[in-house]
Amino acid sequence: MSHSITRSPKPLGVFAKQNLHGQIAEYLGTKIVRGEHLVGEVLPTETSLGISLGVSRTAIREAIKVLSSKGLVEVRRKTGSRVRAQRDWNALDPDVIGWQFSGDGTPIRMINDLIELRRIIEPACARLAAKLATAEELAEIEKAFIEMEQATGKTEASVEADLKFHLAILEATHNSFMRPFGALIQAALRASFRLTNADTAAYRLSLTKHRAVLVSIRGSDPEAADMAMQAVLRGSQRDIEHVLRSPTLSSASAQEKKKRSTRRKRS
Repeated sequence: MSHSITRSPKPLGVFAKQNLHGQIAEYLGTKIVRGEHLVGEVLPTETSLGISLGVSRTAIREAIKVLSSKGLVEVRRKTGSRVRAQRDWNALDPDVIGWQFSGDGTPIRMINDLIELRRIIEPACARLAAKLATAEELAEIEKAFIEMEQATGKTEASVEADLKFHLAILEATHNSFMRPFGALIQAALRASFRLTNADTAAYRLSLTKHRAVLVSIRGSDPEAADMAMQAVLRGSQRDIEHVLRSPTLSSASAQEKKKRSTRRKRS
């Protein structure tokens, strides 16, 4: 079953003149990754999009080039810009990741994919950090944890502190690929943390698990750090499953599926 966390979409506002085509690409790209434009669907013409968005055809053309470079659309003469299947998207493009995890329309399957990726990578990173972290890096991890404690009950602040904690551990691996990897998935991590950190009781329990990670890394115990991080991620998975069972989400998912069914019939 496919779920997504969906509320009413924000209306399109007036685009700022600076980086106009980038803003248009983000607007159209977000609609594509959320399924508002179906695979194989041809986007409206440049003229039509220009009129509806109140921008020039040149800006639309440049935005479409951006989407094409990221694999979201295929541009053909005469037939226009056609939406491509997800398998064709540049899955590691920071914008594509950010668009999929932005706002309130993140598909739950994407959150689950993220958790699976984290369970592959982060325990090993915690293990490396326990072996290699410098005093300065340990201080950053501890500082982030303190901020997590202080942010209890404040969802957005806790999300940023949680993000800082995990990125600090990636940094402490001394692996040259981990820093860009962390930067790459920041938007995805924020979306995941926003899901799990809203429940204060669950967040307090998560803090206990994060503390165990910190203590293990500080104690230079790779095995314990690995196990502690696995416990953090298992807890995240349980919290997400709890959110999926919530009546509010179930109702939102049903409404979204109804909307998509209607769009398919119209197309």
